[in-house]
Amino acid sequence: MNPVDRLLQNNRRWAQKVQRQDPTFFKKLSRQQRPHYLWIGCSDSRVPANQITGLLPGDVFVHRNVANLVVHTDLNCLSVIQFAVDVLKVKHIIVCGHYGCGGVGAALRKDSLGLADNWIRHVQDVAHLHRDELSRLPTQNARLNRLAELNVTAQLINLCGTTVVQSAWKRRQPLSVHGWIYGIADGIIKDLGLSARGPGDLPAPGDRRLFPG
Repeated sequence: MNPVDRLLQNNRRWAQKVQRQDPTFFKKLSRQQRPHYLWIGCSDSRVPANQITGLLPGDVFVHRNVANLVVHTDLNCLSVIQFAVDVLKVKHIIVCGHYGCGGVGAALRKDSLGLADNWIRHVQDVAHLHRDELSRLPTQNARLNRLAELNVTAQLINLCGTTVVQSAWKRRQPLSVHGWIYGIADGIIKDLGLSARGPGDLPAPGDRRLFPG
């Protein structure tokens, strides 16, 4: 059996297992999706949003890209945010990075990957902004982990600055944003202590409280 056919076989087994456990599961799922969460995470195959948070299909709306970036010119990401906030009425948006991120590592090392270099440049900008702090860390792994955290913070700031989030807060729609990071080595999500429920909850962009370390 080739690898692709194996995926189809796995799918049938999974669907049959779920059906046995809850005969109404797929019927309920097909009616409407009502997630409370939007997850903006990395494309890394080791960081599946539903699985690491213990959520079922339909519980979380997901957008993933290399290095979990929120870029103001990325219409894909912005469209997902707009649909999640304005249509699905999610109550929480989570930006979740992870330690050992390949995209963050490539940015730190200034690797040349081809077309992806243009995307990774956004992380390099974060590294440049915090170059003094990163240079004081004793090991490359420590710098990589810290840059992964700093990148989540930077993307959270970008998220809060989008017209979608700003408009939701202006009309007093219940919406909170959170910055998390996931440890692949232990499976634990770390709350970076960055949450906002309105424009007044986050410090100004230059405030050191945004980048505790």
